[in-house]
Amino acid sequence: MDLVIRDVDVIDGSGGDSYRADVAVENGRIAAIVKEAAAAGCQRPTARRVLDAEGLALSPGFIDMHAHSDLALLRDPEHTAKAAQGVTLEVLGQDGLSYAPVDDRTLAEVRRSIAGWNGGAPGDTAVDFDWRTVGEYLDRLDRGIAVNAAYLIPQGTVRMYAVGWDDRPATEAELNRMRQLVAEGLEQGAVGMSSGLTYTPGMYAKDAELTELCRVVAEYGGYYCPHHRSYGAGALQAYEEMVALTRDAGCALHLAHATMNFGVNKGRAPDLLALLDEALAGGSDISLDTYPYTPGCTTLVAMLPSWAGEGGPEATLARLQDAETSERVRHHLEELGSDGCHGVPIEWDTIEISGVGDPALSSYVGRTVLESAEARGEAPWTTARRLLVEDRLGSTILQHVGHEENVRAIMRHRVHTGGSDGILQGSKPHPRAYGTFPEYLGKYARDEGVLSLEECVAHLTSRPAARLRLPDRGLVREGYVADLVLFDPRTVAAGSTYDVPRTLPVGIPHVLIDGRFVMEDGRRTDVVAGRAIRRTPVG
Repeated sequence: MDLVIRDVDVIDGSGGDSYRADVAVENGRIAAIVKEAAAAGCQRPTARRVLDAEGLALSPGFIDMHAHSDLALLRDPEHTAKAAQGVTLEVLGQDGLSYAPVDDRTLAEVRRSIAGWNGGAPGDTAVDFDWRTVGEYLDRLDRGIAVNAAYLIPQGTVRMYAVGWDDRPATEAELNRMRQLVAEGLEQGAVGMSSGLTYTPGMYAKDAELTELCRVVAEYGGYYCPHHRSYGAGALQAYEEMVALTRDAGCALHLAHATMNFGVNKGRAPDLLALLDEALAGGSDISLDTYPYTPGCTTLVAMLPSWAGEGGPEATLARLQDAETSERVRHHLEELGSDGCHGVPIEWDTIEISGVGDPALSSYVGRTVLESAEARGEAPWTTARRLLVEDRLGSTILQHVGHEENVRAIMRHRVHTGGSDGILQGSKPHPRAYGTFPEYLGKYARDEGVLSLEECVAHLTSRPAARLRLPDRGLVREGYVADLVLFDPRTVAAGSTYDVPRTLPVGIPHVLIDGRFVMEDGRRTDVVAGRAIRRTPVG
């Protein structure tokens, strides 16, 4: 054998009780599991390397069901932010905006639109962008990445490609083109389709259009992953909309960062869970992901009303620089509640700047818009507007609008999985990017007992693997791929905080991908073992 992990407590991902075993690895797969080997006095497996794992737990590698590492994986071969957490697979293409499928025009526009998430603005040469189709992007990942990655077709990018930035229904020809782009992406290996229905231009799509695209996704056995139309005012109705839409399309549904935010939803998680339980009892195929924190994270420009984004980024900047139109934007934000801010009037003391594209604007980082405005003796919208214009829409924010009781209730649900929603950009990113998985294991399982450790591991491994239809991942089983994590249940904890967000976790000494150590004794090795994980064909 290549490796034997000896005397380890196996938490196998099924949710069942842990057990002591020797686990042998050969040629990238789990070759043998010998339970209670020492006590039984039986023949123990031997290998070229033996790792004494007394006191450690062995689990399947963690699957991040909501990642924004679309460019980070290409830019950073170490990608320690995720590898150190035990993440062995990330799902990219989230929130309806990513970099394939595109033509040259669409690529330039999407790079500009989500530079606050991923960097990569036009002029940034850190990534070569030598792909245009989904298949070519997956091939680019296959050249070598730190962890494995699956991809969702981004519906907003597809609409940008076929329709542009107009807030109108697609023509029949445009709808057919979108159907074709989605089908081609699925044929080339995407696992489903995402939407960002508070982000332009994807949010311009009506339900009928989304249903037609979901029918295509269903034909290929994929799933639909929407960031739906509101996590604030009307949040429950927005969830109902997605459940009904996918039921009509016959498509599996995975709800992205399934939270209930803002003051209007405090304590309302049971309402959401009752809605999901009713749909599940009626035969709907539904799962969801969350991160174990209360603030959200996105771009500052995402707060604007959707009409302000029509025509694309340059049109948005022109509106912001026009005094009359800018006042109209302020009115929607502060008094009416813009659809970009989930129908809730914005509270500037909850909007913390976490990153800027222009280093000259770094004085804004770590302060709320209200704090910066008060320091300048001006109205908050004046500050926000200036930052949007001077940073060319590239500023990233934390939005402090969540509720701990909702976070805890939703993570207990039987279809829950873990997703970091980790945005790695900015000098002060959300700590979830570096801490989601140890936070689940340490704080919510061990320290507070919201989940048992065995349940928690299942949420992070076998459940997401089942949603992704991966036949040989997500469990510690003989014959399965040796994507594995060794952690200390007594000490595992997130190191990242809001003040020091890029701190790595503790208590996760070893991580293997394809049977190779990517983390060893708590340090990143030079192994680059990740690749693209393509959709498993139906049948």
